[in-house]
Amino acid sequence: MPNVTYTDDGTLVANFDPSAGEDGVAVFNNGDMAWTFMAGCLVMLMAPGVGFLYSGLLRRKNALSMLFLALAVYSVCAVEWMFWGYSLTFSSTGSSFIGDLKHFGLINVLDAPSPGSSKIPELLFCFFQGNNPIACWTWAPNGWGFQHGDLDFAGGGPVHISSGTAALMWSLYLGRRRGYGTQKLAYRPHSVSHVVLGTALIWFGWFGFNGGSELAMNLRSVQAGIVTNIAAAMGGLTWMFLDYIYTRKYSAVSLCSGILAGLVGITPAAGFVGAPAALAIGFLTAIASNYATGVKVLLKIDDAVDGFALHGVGGFVGAFLTGLFADTRVTSFDGYSAGGGWINHNYEQLGWQLASAVSAMAYAAVVTYLLLFIVDHIPGLSLRCSEDDEIIGLDEAHIGEHGYDFVSIRREIDDTDDSHAGLSRTPSHLSNEKQGAHLPASDALAPAPTAAPRAENNV
Repeated sequence: MPNVTYTDDGTLVANFDPSAGEDGVAVFNNGDMAWTFMAGCLVMLMAPGVGFLYSGLLRRKNALSMLFLALAVYSVCAVEWMFWGYSLTFSSTGSSFIGDLKHFGLINVLDAPSPGSSKIPELLFCFFQGNNPIACWTWAPNGWGFQHGDLDFAGGGPVHISSGTAALMWSLYLGRRRGYGTQKLAYRPHSVSHVVLGTALIWFGWFGFNGGSELAMNLRSVQAGIVTNIAAAMGGLTWMFLDYIYTRKYSAVSLCSGILAGLVGITPAAGFVGAPAALAIGFLTAIASNYATGVKVLLKIDDAVDGFALHGVGGFVGAFLTGLFADTRVTSFDGYSAGGGWINHNYEQLGWQLASAVSAMAYAAVVTYLLLFIVDHIPGLSLRCSEDDEIIGLDEAHIGEHGYDFVSIRREIDDTDDSHAGLSRTPSHLSNEKQGAHLPASDALAPAPTAAPRAENNV
């Protein structure tokens, strides 16, 4: 049990190691604790935000499955983090590459100063964090990246490079969707409103993601929030105008994509750079990620939501630019941190940034592909759904529920009814669209019955 007391002003005093005398006593400021706890709550809000974003980008028949996965995966990760994830990442007795099971089930994760900052207790640090195992390299005191001065404030490598590369491996392993490369599969997002809503939730939660990574409330955490906002805004405008050159349309999806690129790029740099550098990071990351969307076309990879371009490439560019723009003046805003990059004549920093980014990308690629192969060959398990399920849609086939109270009559690319092609990418304008709600897969491919168009009702 924790041995804690409180002063008259509410400050927490923890006697976490009575045998160490005064060295075993820690004083935690309530303001630091309150902000870090709230930051962790903001990060949780990003999970449904991601769900809404990707749900909007998918076809209507798969929309609910993405919302479901956002919360289901978050739940699985929360349980995994409690049992072994935290210990494998931040155990003090682990190696330079991975921890051990010293804190299995959060054993003895209580009132001692956290591995990330002496400003908060370890239990609160555990609540805020949730990335493994690459985070061990970057943030654990005995991690090889941490030991060599890798600058990653909030997760360019552990979060974005790893997840973006994993998305690429998933796309490679699963292969292309049915009908890839045909005109009818070149669809637009089914709900741009969901894309905008998801982006807004993610942007809001990112203030906790970046600002909370200081693990205290001080000038540096405020600076992290400021540059996060600037980079996101600059990234959104940059991507939107890049696409405007080709389309002559001010696309909401383009704006949201750029906002995400700016957020990804500023993540490793948030606690190290000033406002002018944030503008440059948002601008350059948006350009790089925008053009990186062409990689999937070049390699004929079916990455439906551009996970690799946004997170893999965006995180890599952000890590590199952190080594370029990191400023010791900003780093010292909290009064005790140090670390600068190229602009402070610390030229070696760029090398360590590249080493960390390349290592994270290579590790994520190899381990993800191996795990996919193993899981896919376990009897009774399959990573790819059947062709019938793909035609029907994952909402109906796997969840048994729908994101909407109707189902589009055109379920797949084999539907030959093109009489309403100019109205919408799915025939939501048809009066008899509900007739196909529970058709078996064999019937789902039949041409839609002829019907007169009705007035648009915004469904």
